[in-house]
Amino acid sequence: MTTHDGALAVTPDLREPRTSAGRALLGLLAGHLPTVRDGAGRADRAGVFPAEVFAGLRADGVLGATVPVELGGLGVGSLHDVCLALTTVAEADASTALALHMQLSRGLTFAHEWRHGGGPARALAERLLRGMGAGEAVVCTTVKDAGGGRVVTRLRPAPGGGWVLSGRKTLASMAPIATDFVVSARVEVAGVERSAAAVLPRTAPGLRVLDDWDGLGMRASGSVDIVLEDCPVRAEDVFLRGPVGERSDAALAGQTVSSITMLGIYVGVAQAARDLVVAELGRRGGLPAAGAATRTLLTEIEARLYALRTTVAGTLTVADHLAYAFDADPAERGRRMMLDFQRAKLTVNRLAPEIVSDCLSVVGGAAYSGTHPLGRHYRDVRAGAFMHPFTYPDAVDWLSETVLEGTKD
Repeated sequence: MTTHDGALAVTPDLREPRTSAGRALLGLLAGHLPTVRDGAGRADRAGVFPAEVFAGLRADGVLGATVPVELGGLGVGSLHDVCLALTTVAEADASTALALHMQLSRGLTFAHEWRHGGGPARALAERLLRGMGAGEAVVCTTVKDAGGGRVVTRLRPAPGGGWVLSGRKTLASMAPIATDFVVSARVEVAGVERSAAAVLPRTAPGLRVLDDWDGLGMRASGSVDIVLEDCPVRAEDVFLRGPVGERSDAALAGQTVSSITMLGIYVGVAQAARDLVVAELGRRGGLPAAGAATRTLLTEIEARLYALRTTVAGTLTVADHLAYAFDADPAERGRRMMLDFQRAKLTVNRLAPEIVSDCLSVVGGAAYSGTHPLGRHYRDVRAGAFMHPFTYPDAVDWLSETVLEGTKD
C-alpha cells in the first residue's frame, strides 16, 4: 500500500505522524526520551517501575493524549500515530512503552464509548476521560485472572444496591501508579452469565496492589497482581457486555482498536537492536572491517526490519479507515479488522525476535550479559507472543477457522 506525495510513491513505514495531534504527541515525548533511555537499564536490572518518568509524562499531558480535545486531551485518534508514539518510546525502553500503552489505549476505547455508547456507559466514559485529560486519572485495565484462570473475578449484588467485586488479576501493567482500575469480571444478570468491566478507584476498600512482578522481560512495566476482596462498586461504574462465551464478531473491532497499537512496541525494540548493532560495527571500523558473515546478518536484519515496519504501518492504515467506518456491516467490519491485526501480529511476533537474535549474533559474546542493552531487548521482544488478542494457540484457532470458513460450499 502506498500514499502519494507529489511525484513520489511513499511506502508507509511507521516513521512520520499522519495527524497534527500525533505530531504534537511526538513533540511532547521527545523531551522525555533521554531520561527514559538513561534509566532503562537500571530499572530493568532492579525490576522497578519508573514512577518518576510517568510523573513527567503526566505533568506534560502525555497521559491524556488520546482523550478528545473537548474533554481536555490532545485528541490523538489515529491508531497509526499512537502506534508510532509507542514505537518511539520502545526504542528507548519497551517497559515504559508497554505501561504507556495501557493509558493511551483506554483513551481510545473510552472515546468510542463516549461518542457512540448508551447512556450509563457514555457517562462513565466521560467521567474517566475528563480525569485523564486533566492529568488526574491514570487508568489500569486488568483482563487476565490469576491462577491460570482458576480464579474467576466476579461481581455480586450488594445488599444495599450496586455490586461487590472479588477475585485476583495478574499482569496489570502500570498498576503501581494507577489511580483507577478497569477490571474484567463476570456477573449474572437475569439468570444470564455476562461479561463486565468494573471501574473502581485505587482507594476502594478491599483492593490491594501487590509488589510481586519479577518477569523474564518487561521487568520495569509494573505488571503486578491485583487482589480484590469484596470491593464495593457503584451500579453506575460498570460497563455491561454480552453473555459469556457468545461470539460477537462486531466486538472484534473494539478489541482491535484497544490492542493493535501494541505492535509498535516490538517494532521499536527491533529498531533499537538494529541501531545498536550499526553503531557497534561503526566503532569496529565499519564496512572494511566487516566480514562476509556479518554483512549477511546485517542485510537480513535490514530486510526483516523493512518488512516489519511496512507490515505494521500498512495494517494500521486500514485499521484507521475501518475504525470509523460505521456504515459498514458491524460483524464484517470486526472480522476484517481482527483478521488484518492477527496476520500482522503473527508477522511481528516472528520477525522482531529474529531481528534481535541476529543482532546478538553480530555483536557476539559481549552481548550475552544481563547488563548489555541487547540482553534486555532479547527478553523484552518475546513478550509480544503473550499479548491478547490472541496468544499463539488462540490465534491459530481463530485465523484458521476464519480462513477455512470461506471455503465452505
